[in-house]
Amino acid sequence: MGDQAMKTEAPPIYGLMAEFTSADAVVGAAERAYEAGFRRMDAYSPYPVEGLAEAIGFTRNRLPILVLIGGLVGGLGAYFMMWFSSTIHYPINVGGRPLHSWPAFIPITFEVTVLGAAFTAVLGMLGLNGLPMPHHPVFNVPGFALASRNRFFLCIQSDDPQFDPVATRRFLEELGPKTVSEVATSAGGEATGLGH
Repeated sequence: MGDQAMKTEAPPIYGLMAEFTSADAVVGAAERAYEAGFRRMDAYSPYPVEGLAEAIGFTRNRLPILVLIGGLVGGLGAYFMMWFSSTIHYPINVGGRPLHSWPAFIPITFEVTVLGAAFTAVLGMLGLNGLPMPHHPVFNVPGFALASRNRFFLCIQSDDPQFDPVATRRFLEELGPKTVSEVATSAGGEATGLGH
C-alpha cells in the first residue's frame, strides 16, 4: 500500500434519536429543540399527541387546498362534460326543453366533485407523507419498534444547519431521555425521509 495509510471515513448518519417514556416529555423536548434552533427534526409516537406537531415546527398543511382544487376540477370537469355532450356534441331536442338544462346536471356534478376531492385527499396524503416508504433509517434504531406501543422518539436530522454530532448528542442527553441513539443511513448510504 506504500506510504499512504488508508483512511476510512465513518459512514454518514441520518441523525440522532432520543427515546422518551411519556408524551409530555417528548413534547417538552421538541419545544426545547425548536427553541434551540433545530428545524430538521421529526417525532414518533404510538398515538397522536396534541401539540407535538406544533412543537417540532409543523404549522402548515397543504392537503386542504389540494382537496379543494381536486373537488373543483372534478365538479367543473363533470359539468363541462355534460354541457358539451348535450349542447355541442350530441344535441337532442326532447319536448322543447333547452339543450343546456342545468338542473339535470347538478346530481352528477355533485358526485364527481366528491369523487375528485376524495381521490385527491387519498393520493395527496400518500404523496405528501412520502408513502409508500417500505424502509426508513429510523427502523434500524434498537427499540424503535416500541414507537408503536409505548415509547416516544425525537429525531434530529444530520442535515439540520445546527447539527453537530457531539453538541447535538449532549443537547439531547440534557433533555432527560431514556436513551440517545445514532440513526444510521439507509443501506445505500443515502439519508432518506421527508423531515420539515
